[in-house]
Amino acid sequence: NSDQIVLEDANADIAISNATSSMKYSENIKGISVFDFDDTLAQSNSRVGVTMLDGSTRKINATEFALESADLEAAGAKFDFSEFNKVVEGRKGPLADLALKRQNKFGSGDIFVLTARPQAAAVNIKKFLDEIGLNIPLANITGLENGTAEAKAEWMIGKYADGYNDFYFADDAFKNVEAVRNVFDVLDIKSKVQQARVKFSKNLSDEFNKIIEFN
Repeated sequence: NSDQIVLEDANADIAISNATSSMKYSENIKGISVFDFDDTLAQSNSRVGVTMLDGSTRKINATEFALESADLEAAGAKFDFSEFNKVVEGRKGPLADLALKRQNKFGSGDIFVLTARPQAAAVNIKKFLDEIGLNIPLANITGLENGTAEAKAEWMIGKYADGYNDFYFADDAFKNVEAVRNVFDVLDIKSKVQQARVKFSKNLSDEFNKIIEFN
C-alpha cells in the first residue's frame, strides 16, 4: 500500500527530527499510556474464524491470532472477524487496575488501546471498558487488524511524531514488547515497557477445571 508506506516514512522522518531536537525533555513533557486489549486490559472468549485454501476451518483466540495471523495470511487464509468484533464473556485483564489508576491520576485523554482486532471492534471494546470504569475516548481505540509486531511499532512511531515523548506501553505478547522497546531505544525516548502476564495460579486453576470437566 503506497499511501501507507508514504505515511510511515513521513512519521519516521518526523520522529527522527524530534529525537535529534535540541529541545530539552523537561521543557515539553507529553505523556501517553498505550495498552493492548486482549490478555492485557481484558480477557475474553472471542475467537477469529480461519478458513484455509483447502477448505479446512478452525477458530483461534486473540493470542493465537497475534502470533499466527501473518503466516496464515501468507498461506492464503481468510479470516472471519464477526465474533472477534465482540467482547465475548469479557472480564478484567491483568493490567486493567493499573490502567484505572493511571486514569485516576492523569485522566483518560492520553490513554490509548492498541489491538490486533479490527477497528470494527472498537465500539464493543469501549463498551466493555466503560463497564469496568475505564472511560477511554472511542477515538483512542485503534484496531490494526494486524497481528505483527511491526504494525504496533509503526503506530508508536506515529505517536512520537505527534509530539508524545514520555511513553508507557503494555502488551501480553513478547514480540510486541520487544519491537516497541527497540523503537524507543533507537529514538532514545523516555519510556517504560511492560509485558502483561496472567497469574500462574489463575491459569493453573483453569487447567484443573478443564481436567475435572473432561473426566
